[in-house]
Amino acid sequence: MWIHILAMRVLRPKFRAAVAAMIFDEQGRILLFKHTYRKFEWGIPAGGLEYGEQPDKAIVREFFEETGMQIKVEKLLLAESSKEDHNISLIYLCEITSGTFKESNEISEMKYFEVNKLPKMLSAEKNLINMVANKLRETQSSEVLFLEQF
Repeated sequence: MWIHILAMRVLRPKFRAAVAAMIFDEQGRILLFKHTYRKFEWGIPAGGLEYGEQPDKAIVREFFEETGMQIKVEKLLLAESSKEDHNISLIYLCEITSGTFKESNEISEMKYFEVNKLPKMLSAEKNLINMVANKLRETQSSEVLFLEQF
């Protein structure tokens, strides 16, 4: 899948906008996708915005395209700039509303994990999950959480 990554870097703009979904179950476990094209396969559900697309609509579209399932956005958790990927990521707290998981070209599996027992994955995503989980435990309000960049 290195061709996929190379094509993405060559064809996409130098700086892009991305969206991600943080979905927790009743036990406080985080939903992760097993990506088919990553070295560290497990990661947060995410994707890029299409031209003119609103970010909250983009994460709903991406999630559906990759799983066949519907989600709803509850609130914006964080906007961050990534030094490694040259993008701005908007991370939303979401909830699955309907559907059954269907494997796609990009996602082979999805699974809930204990926040303190995450699989091998990108350290930046692990740090983000832990930071968000801690902040969500601390605050139950519907305000946007202003988190410092890690």
